[in-house]
Amino acid sequence: MPETWDLKELVNAGWSETDLAWETAAEATTDAAAQNDYLRAKEEAGQALQMARANFEPIDPRLGTSLANYGVCLSLTGDDQAKASLFAKALEVWKGSAPWIARMDAPRVARSSMFHLRMEARHRDTYRGLWQQRWREIAAETVKRLDALNAPDAAVTAPASDTLAVWRRERPAMLNDTRKLMAAALLLLAPPVSDL
Repeated sequence: MPETWDLKELVNAGWSETDLAWETAAEATTDAAAQNDYLRAKEEAGQALQMARANFEPIDPRLGTSLANYGVCLSLTGDDQAKASLFAKALEVWKGSAPWIARMDAPRVARSSMFHLRMEARHRDTYRGLWQQRWREIAAETVKRLDALNAPDAAVTAPASDTLAVWRRERPAMLNDTRKLMAAALLLLAPPVSDL
């Protein structure tokens, strides 16, 4: 089920319309590829890449995912010439994303009570450190997936049919930095390391 956000909600969350449009295009890419509609997937991936190149920093993981997804879609439509270059650039972006990740804001999501809210406020640095560790783990896992995709003998295949379902189940309900990173990782058209 698609989500809807108004401009005020986007601005309050520190998101732009482009952030949301990129996520929508990446979802559409994944959906089309899973349905073996590779031409539509290539078109959506091209739009996501165009947005990422025009609006995101060169170290933004969403740019890396856009590059890789476009390379996958080119390969799935029979054009293998540019995929190696796109995969290498995607890997470079993800490997260089540490400064982008270091600037991410830890979400304020105390789960159950005033006690938890107070604990989070008192121990904000510890809380942020735990989030930073988790974000670095997500990035490291994604780099492994891109390494495998970038291998000379790697076969490019369509994503698993449940890729989009996993994203929709796992994505944060709130618009925050964690959601941007998770979208970049979970909407990447590369198999999980456990499937390699």
